[in-house]
Amino acid sequence: MTTASRGELAALIDHTLLKPEATRADVDALAREAEELGTYSVCVSPSMLPVETSVKVATVCGFPSGQHAAEIKAAEAARSASQGADEIDMVINVGLARSGEFDAVEEEIRAVRAAAPAPIVLKVIIESAALSDEQIVAVCEGAERAGADFVKTSTGFHPAGGASEHAVALMRATVGDRLGVKASGGIRTREAAEAMVAAGASRLGLSSSRAILKDADGAAPGASGY
Repeated sequence: MTTASRGELAALIDHTLLKPEATRADVDALAREAEELGTYSVCVSPSMLPVETSVKVATVCGFPSGQHAAEIKAAEAARSASQGADEIDMVINVGLARSGEFDAVEEEIRAVRAAAPAPIVLKVIIESAALSDEQIVAVCEGAERAGADFVKTSTGFHPAGGASEHAVALMRATVGDRLGVKASGGIRTREAAEAMVAAGASRLGLSSSRAILKDADGAAPGASGY
């Protein structure tokens, strides 16, 4: 496996803080750290918008359960877009996917896409660890038809687990080079991050960015993380 440089790896990272107990001071620290580390973006809860930072700003929608009405997800996405979000990571209704109601999943993605049109980047969190391979493929195909820009493995909050190399590879095989694939959930080492990239991930959702980037070159700059 080819080892990515520190800068190459940083450019793939959504530096993430979605803990329910996070404060505004925590988010401000996250933004400063993202700028220092050179990550692609920060990813924060929608209640923390707007965020002043020189990197991209991502937020979540229907998080973490996905068990919200489609119109509520759409309204949340529209509000986030109006408050400066560059990217929105929406959680699908996983129960619908597990029940084989893929048309309904696709329609809720369409509703969010309509509420937050391009150039907002829409990522669709499918909770891959809770789905069969066939369900993963069907949801990814529906996300592409509905106009999503990325499919994403996980919220990181589901008891079934987070990202896996198998799921990332299957998602990449399904969407080809037409959509991005984001691996998120349980990625805590440089080796794990690089394994996800090797499997096909084009973005990484990480909360341990500083430690992972320190491992990438042995010396991440600046003070210790929050």
